[in-house]
Amino acid sequence: MATSTLPRGDARPQPPAPRRLAWLDALRGVAALIVVFEHSIDPLYPEMFSISKPWFDAGKCGVLVFFLVSGYVVPASLERRGDVRAFWTGRLFRLYPLWLVAIAGAILLAVTGLDPMGRDMTDRPDVTVLAHLTMLQDMLRVPNALNVLWTLSFEMVFYLLVTAMFVAGVHRRSAETAFAFAAGALALGAVLPAAWISRTLGVSWTVYGVSALMAAGMVLLLRERTRRYGAAVLGVLALTLLAVNSRVGVWEAFLILATMFSGTALYRLERGTLPKWRGVPLVAAVPVLSVAAAIWLSAGWSLTDSDRGVFLWTWSSAVVVAWAVFLAGMALRGREIPRVLTWLGMISYSVYLLHPLVMETFDGLIADPAALPLSLRLAFGVLALLVLLTASAAAYRWIEAPMQNLGRRLSRRPAPPAPHPIPPAPRPAP
Repeated sequence: MATSTLPRGDARPQPPAPRRLAWLDALRGVAALIVVFEHSIDPLYPEMFSISKPWFDAGKCGVLVFFLVSGYVVPASLERRGDVRAFWTGRLFRLYPLWLVAIAGAILLAVTGLDPMGRDMTDRPDVTVLAHLTMLQDMLRVPNALNVLWTLSFEMVFYLLVTAMFVAGVHRRSAETAFAFAAGALALGAVLPAAWISRTLGVSWTVYGVSALMAAGMVLLLRERTRRYGAAVLGVLALTLLAVNSRVGVWEAFLILATMFSGTALYRLERGTLPKWRGVPLVAAVPVLSVAAAIWLSAGWSLTDSDRGVFLWTWSSAVVVAWAVFLAGMALRGREIPRVLTWLGMISYSVYLLHPLVMETFDGLIADPAALPLSLRLAFGVLALLVLLTASAAAYRWIEAPMQNLGRRLSRRPAPPAPHPIPPAPRPAP
């Protein structure tokens, strides 16, 4: 007999959600283009560094939009399913197939010499491979095979925490969780050490230990009798890595998680499952505390005046613009969305993972972009975008979509067998 995987005391059904939200796809598409623009500056438009870099970090803005979108949709997906095993099956087939293709592309660039890998990756291939398989490499102080993979480490931490909260039955506290992470960033940003575990145990032992704990936690999580123990192991592991072993430090790591849980709280506000009097002030505090943390840390760090200004402005402007973009998308969610944006959002994961390969190819082929006429570099930019969109559309059609469909089929629960009809009792002979 099939048993429910809903946490005890939380069997209320979630209101149905549309299969595809066009405004969220549009936001993904916009975020992808922002990140592509950021990573095109170095290989094609180096003069942009002096114009935009002191004031605005487009790449950080783009990924913050992605994080808000993930926060909005991922916990809702888990809650609608009510099935931890189905959720993780879906995540596995959503993330890893294209991730493997992108890693293979990075290896190909390294072999051809267009983008050589660092010695930290090639000297310890076992540690590098194991860390990347967990998708926690950025939390383990292992260099990323592709520069954009660091965001997947935060996605993985988010999934682990969301799952732990769901199993514990506290997943509806997303607004309070967002505020707690933002306040924690402000209070602990200058106190907790970055990479403390990796420096204490060494990178190799940290990777081996975390991989073993994650594997054990997953085994426990996927068995119904031990689910709570597995969720506890994975939740504590994720929170510990976030607090004392993140590459970016606790202040930025906590603010990223605050942003993601804010996306969840915004989903609950829209669906009417979170009271506005409680949710709105807590969510509104997150971007305010994000900027406040930047002001506090820039004043406390031993930075020159110019570096302090760059740090403060680039982070703060990225936060403000990312929130403005997301809230504008929410405000326009009832209107007709241009189909090109929804299409771009549909292939945005491919665009995000594959664009570094395209940009690194141009970077390896163009020795000195500043020596080329701007018109020629603009033409190269258009060519790079066309190549990227073509490759991304093909990757979505032939890799992403089939693998996601396979994940959906595998995650469906088998229907209970139909009861055998009871034959009528034989009539007594006359």
